[in-house]
Amino acid sequence: MTYKDRLSPWCIIRHLPNSQRLVVGRSRRRNDAEEHLRLLKRMVPNSDYSIIFDPMLDNADASADSKQPPEETATLI
Repeated sequence: MTYKDRLSPWCIIRHLPNSQRLVVGRSRRRNDAEEHLRLLKRMVPNSDYSIIFDPMLDNADASADSKQPPEETATLI
């Protein structure tokens, strides 16, 4: 995930068939996401949208806890 995407945690999601979803837009503030959602609903009234908060935890922090130190290998002389 890019740094720019991490700065915008509010996502507008379009619900698709078969429990799929598509991120339509991202915003830094909830108010901006709500305004964008109102505009989308006016332009495409038959689609189903929602707003979610996606904090996007850094994968490096999560994977660092699960990593084990590399195994040492013995060298035969």
